[in-house]
Amino acid sequence: MTLYSRFAAHIDAALDALVAGGALPADLDRRNVTVEPPRDTSHGDLATNAAMVLAKPAKSNPRTLAEKIADELRRLDEVAAVEIAGPGFINLRLTDDTWRAELSAIRDAGGDYGRSQRGHGTRVNVEYVSANPTGPMHMGHCRGAVVGDALAALLEFAGYDVTREYYVNDAGGQVDVLARSAHLRYREALGEAVGEIPEGLYPGDYLVPVGRALADEFGDRYATAPESEWLVLFRTRAVAAMMALIKADLALLGIHHAVFASEAELQEAGKPEAAEQWLRERGLVYDGVLDAPKGEVPDDWEPVELPLFRSTQFGDDQDRPIKKSNGQWTYFGADLAYHFQKAQAADELIDIWGADHAGTVKRIVAAVAALTENKTRFDIKLVQMVRLLRAGEPVKMSKRAGNFVTLADVVREVGKDVVRFTMLTRRADAQMDFDFAKVVEASKDNPVFYVQYAHARIASLHRRAAEAGIDATSPDLSRLDTEELALVKLAAQFPRIVETAAAAREPHRIAFYLYDLAAAFHSLWNVGNDRPDRRFLVVEDPASSAARLLLADGCAQIIRNGLSIVGVEAVSEM
Repeated sequence: MTLYSRFAAHIDAALDALVAGGALPADLDRRNVTVEPPRDTSHGDLATNAAMVLAKPAKSNPRTLAEKIADELRRLDEVAAVEIAGPGFINLRLTDDTWRAELSAIRDAGGDYGRSQRGHGTRVNVEYVSANPTGPMHMGHCRGAVVGDALAALLEFAGYDVTREYYVNDAGGQVDVLARSAHLRYREALGEAVGEIPEGLYPGDYLVPVGRALADEFGDRYATAPESEWLVLFRTRAVAAMMALIKADLALLGIHHAVFASEAELQEAGKPEAAEQWLRERGLVYDGVLDAPKGEVPDDWEPVELPLFRSTQFGDDQDRPIKKSNGQWTYFGADLAYHFQKAQAADELIDIWGADHAGTVKRIVAAVAALTENKTRFDIKLVQMVRLLRAGEPVKMSKRAGNFVTLADVVREVGKDVVRFTMLTRRADAQMDFDFAKVVEASKDNPVFYVQYAHARIASLHRRAAEAGIDATSPDLSRLDTEELALVKLAAQFPRIVETAAAAREPHRIAFYLYDLAAAFHSLWNVGNDRPDRRFLVVEDPASSAARLLLADGCAQIIRNGLSIVGVEAVSEM
């Protein structure tokens, strides 16, 4: 049990005591009672809103109730002082020994410090990337890939049972275009001069080896054959080749999915029909006619009866067709069936989408609400695009890749860790610039460098301590003063950050926190530049040095734990 969860239990016990004494009703809802650091550190170490939350349902004055809660909390040995602020907020100051004990707790827990059982027993499906299998990964996919993977790791750290899933869009027109593009490269591999790639086909050179492989396998059997003879075969081969390429690209980022769900297999298995039938039985799909398009109506528009999902019953602005007039499934119809399939093996669903899909959020949220009878939590995280720059100038596209910058090229240039951490230095729904020059800069303004440098500094500190013969196995932590304990207080927030980030589904909070912790460590380190007695390692004062080494170790441990969530290595040398 970490410090914040322990004090949550203390506050719960204080409320129980008030219930037992008749000062509070027994049936109050305590779910909104929080324990957190006060916004202004001068107000104390911890703050709780218990009195503010419970006063009204308890028919009490908030400040009066706060005094009663404070009286209970003053009994705790870990509490140095309790103060009432404003209309009823309760601020606690903890003893220095409490913080010293938490530093020892960080050491003892090691890689498990900050782990939570918040999600114990809850199965979460996180679907992310899911790029069309028509080419290699490019930087337009990168941010969603990192956000999804870091979120999955965060939820696992918080105790959830997580499935990482990739939805392979291998049905529909785009994979037929891929097959035709592969056929062109196949003919080229057989010696035909194909010239400029025709409009409407994929132009990237990444299909050249696919064409060669097809030529090696089939010879000239399909060179002049009608499309009907080779389209399905070439589509299957090309999709498989593209998925192998995509998996290799994702592996460069350390990303590996457990499940690859095929849209084509979904349709072949009759899953859309099953979803439609399930909804019809509950009156949620009906045959109807859509309203004419708003504005100028096309000349060829005519009313057609289609199966419509009653999405307006679940907050959408209109009912949505699940089939086209030709009988094929709409994108929405297929997605509806896919989410129905996912929900049968998960308690919660999370989709990571590009911001360009914002217009479809309402309908799929409505579909999941209907299909799960509002029993499955469903979150969609929209990820904004990344603008690539080089020293402030837009990066030119790659003709070899087909007018985009490949993820593989970026990772090979700046490294996996730089790419992953940088993608989490802003909220996912905020625009981002990725400047090749800045992301490798060795400065405080480069978050990934600053965090890794803190860990490397601590590693070097240990090497120098070993050379000086300083034993830090059983340090006297009373040597740590107020300034040094302030760093412990920040380090001790890590478990709370994990839980709040997991609850909000926002892995960037981990990256933000790690930067703040690294900055606080560097700041304390820099004090020693002007005051040699304040250095972490003072050979003439081995007792203080041993205590400060444990303090540094605590920071390093939390940096390692946090970086493991975001998928970045904690380096020992830079």
